[in-house]
Amino acid sequence: MPRLVQVSRSFLALALAGLLAGPAAAYQVTTVSEGGTISGKVEFQGLVPTRKVIPTKDRETCGKIRDEPEVTVDSQKGVQDAVVYLKELTKGKAWQKPAKNPELVNKGCEFVPRVQALPVGTSLVTLNEDPVMHNIHSFSGKSTVFNVALPIKGQKAEKPLKTEGMVRFECDAHGWMRGYVYVADNPYYAVTAKNGTFSLPEVPPGSYTLAAWQEYAGETDIPVTVEANKVAQVTVELKKK
Repeated sequence: MPRLVQVSRSFLALALAGLLAGPAAAYQVTTVSEGGTISGKVEFQGLVPTRKVIPTKDRETCGKIRDEPEVTVDSQKGVQDAVVYLKELTKGKAWQKPAKNPELVNKGCEFVPRVQALPVGTSLVTLNEDPVMHNIHSFSGKSTVFNVALPIKGQKAEKPLKTEGMVRFECDAHGWMRGYVYVADNPYYAVTAKNGTFSLPEVPPGSYTLAAWQEYAGETDIPVTVEANKVAQVTVELKKK
């Protein structure tokens, strides 16, 4: 009997701890007074690798065998379409949600745009502009987020993005197709411009971890400190790990 009482007390203690801890804290919108800005550039060092795309079907729409760069860079090594975001930030400026539901378009057997960053909860419209069937299969890690077939040109489907983090899009009918949507848990994120630059304004003063992700190089984290009413200039160098 004493053993049973001890086990029961341990169970109750664990249950109470769980109730007190509650769910993970959600992002809180607050007034950001004297916020700073993180401004910078993402660069890729070294030779830019290529991958060979081999369309195995629907070649009139999908094109011929070709080599494509794994990283899109300008003459100064600035990386286009890298996702930059602050990690583990729980409060700050208000969200700026898209005026209309963003689209992920199947065009020429490619995902357009290839990389996006959107707030969690956004509804994403997948649209087929090709005269061939596409099957949109999205993943968070190894888990399916949603899977939808678009067999007809002009057909579309709308799905909410409820899973935070990087979501990978593939086409089950055309294995070389890749697209990515970073589903943000806070509004401090950006996709780099053609020259690799980005800006994150209205950041509360403090110390943070800034992440830069690119599909070939993966994620690189750097520390950054933001001071009131000042601009923190950073350069993130990506390399294949």
